[in-house]
Amino acid sequence: MLTFINWISVWAIPVIIAFVPLYAFTKKVPVYESFVDGAKDGFSTAVSIIPHLVGMMVAISVFRASGALDFVISLFTPLVSWMGVPGEVLPLGILRPLTGTGSLAFTTDLIKTYGPDSMIGRMASTVQGSTDTTLYVLTVYFGAVGIRNGRYALKVGLFSDVVGFIAALAICLIVFG
Repeated sequence: MLTFINWISVWAIPVIIAFVPLYAFTKKVPVYESFVDGAKDGFSTAVSIIPHLVGMMVAISVFRASGALDFVISLFTPLVSWMGVPGEVLPLGILRPLTGTGSLAFTTDLIKTYGPDSMIGRMASTVQGSTDTTLYVLTVYFGAVGIRNGRYALKVGLFSDVVGFIAALAICLIVFG
């Protein structure tokens, strides 16, 4: 079984890369021209979302450099410690909706410091998989299509991050506690 899965993982992407142009050719689609048109559209989309990404990155940097992140963490650490959750994991609940790279770097640091099999390492890994980079997703996708009023998207996204964070910590306490 493992040999079959390994075979699929080795050949899946080359087969797809070969199949798509061949299929397009049989349907008489101008393959190269279609590729160039798609690349042109993708490039213009990437250029159009740059201001949104820069704004988000500046806001995150200001939030961290101003000490606001540390202040919020200091407020909630006694509460989560009382519930049996290590305070070291708390910054992930704030960082993860803001920045995927920052939260991954923080998770990596926690795992290097405490180990992957520690409660902190397990909680950090579970939180990483149970939440999303909500503000990044909203910035990129809404910026790409020009949506100015996200209505409930931000509220629902952040609510789902809070639920995912709490559920990840609770499940880790139940399973590994």
